Amino acid sequence: MNDTDASFELERLRGVMAELRKSCPWDAKQTHASLLTHLVEETCEVVDAVETGDDADLCEELGDLLLQVYFHARIAEDDDRFTLDDVARGISDKLVRRHPHVFAGEDAPQDIRHSWEAQKRLEKGRSSALEGIAESMSSVARAQKVISRTRSHAVPVELPDEPVTAETVGAQCLALVARAQASGIDADAAIRAALRTLESDIEAAELLSPHSP
Repeated sequence: MNDTDASFELERLRGVMAELRKSCPWDAKQTHASLLTHLVEETCEVVDAVETGDDADLCEELGDLLLQVYFHARIAEDDDRFTLDDVARGISDKLVRRHPHVFAGEDAPQDIRHSWEAQKRLEKGRSSALEGIAESMSSVARAQKVISRTRSHAVPVELPDEPVTAETVGAQCLALVARAQASGIDADAAIRAALRTLESDIEAAELLSPHSP
């Protein structure tokens, strides 16, 4: 498929979505909030397709996820808030802005992730590594994000860093969940409680070292 064909199909999807919002009773009554469950489900199905599916599965599930983007953008457009073009423009501008080593002829930074986080922090005026981390993430995913941000922001908090394999992580996490269940402990709640403690330690360290990168 060439670029012209791709552009046609994207515009066709935009038109299909507009017609559904106008002519289908179910689509017409949906809101950003009512679609959240579908958005999460479609995202999880993309994960499943990546891990256990084939190209046909992945292509289909990415289409379902793309529909969610078009759906949310159309709802906003119907309310005169923003359009799909605004969404695309925003992410394109962000990618160009945060990759000066690609689009502005600068040298590639040694630590690209740190450079990305530093640029994001500057753009959004964030003063904490914890700002902007979604509260609705699963406990493990949020813990991963909090720890990643803490390291990329160089917050002076001690974190274990002994090398470990993916197989060991998976086996030991399952073993801990099994031990927790046998002991009457909610493993998810325990992770969230430990994470709150870590977040408090991060906030305290940031207050003591406000100029850390």
